[in-house]
Amino acid sequence: MNSKRNIPSFVYKLMLASAAFIWGSSFVVMKDSVDVLPPAYLLGFRFLAAGLILVVVFWKQVRKCLSKDYLLIGALLGVLNFVAFWVQTIGLTDTTPGKNAFITATYCVIVPFVYWLVARRKPTVFNLVAAVLCVAGIGFVSLQGSSSEGAEGLASIASLLSMSFGDFMTLICAFIFAVHITLVAKFSERYEVMPLTVYQFLVGGVCGLLIGAGTETLPPASIVTPDFLMGMAYLVVFASCVALGFQNVSLAHVHPAPAALLLSLESVFGVLFSVALYGEAITVRLLIGFVLIFAAIVVSEVLPLAWKKPTNKTVSNETP
Repeated sequence: MNSKRNIPSFVYKLMLASAAFIWGSSFVVMKDSVDVLPPAYLLGFRFLAAGLILVVVFWKQVRKCLSKDYLLIGALLGVLNFVAFWVQTIGLTDTTPGKNAFITATYCVIVPFVYWLVARRKPTVFNLVAAVLCVAGIGFVSLQGSSSEGAEGLASIASLLSMSFGDFMTLICAFIFAVHITLVAKFSERYEVMPLTVYQFLVGGVCGLLIGAGTETLPPASIVTPDFLMGMAYLVVFASCVALGFQNVSLAHVHPAPAALLLSLESVFGVLFSVALYGEAITVRLLIGFVLIFAAIVVSEVLPLAWKKPTNKTVSNETP
């Protein structure tokens, strides 16, 4: 069982936002690394290294939780996490980066319904409205074409209605991410999160190396340059150990629906890093997207609290 700590819920939400920030910054590093190492091998080395690091850091917890249940659940989460990342990469080969990012981010809409099936808890109206606003905002952020290019912008949005092989694979990836987030939240109610995270990384790493060995060609050792090692170190330590650790720990304390919404900020941070590092221009389209995503967070986090206050006052006034 997870030990309860007297930590405010907003701390876990900040951890989710921090994970989204790290993943948003990692797009640049991932792009450079995948140009050198094929996707399955890249994910395999990345996850296996992260798992070994966490084994050392959390050895006492891992040793106590070395049981059949933990190994099976960790293996399930590891396979789901690896397949989601791998399928996303496959989808990217047959669709545009904007459509890939947009369709992937629809997991924030899917999560409340998956959680409904798993935990029998219906999504609230706030969850649904926030998810729709968030997907609309991500669409403005991710789709190609500026707001001044009226016809081209409309054509870009209309193109989402056509489903290519890459789009279909990316949609599968969104479903897998949604299932992964939901299962982490559900299992964390009964099991310690960090041991599950360790087993998840180890299994994901083994999956990557096995699939890489069967489908990809491992580049020569000459690819190991200082820049490549620095990039891999960032992906292993920050984008894997820290970010996914933050996500899994927080999912034990934050409902999956708002958690998925906060994680979707990854797209916003990704664009901001692109603006800062690659000189991408801030357009009206991007600003509209940021506003919609911010509105989604307000609907999810602020409106439910404001909605409850009048009810509490009414109850207290009626109490003798």
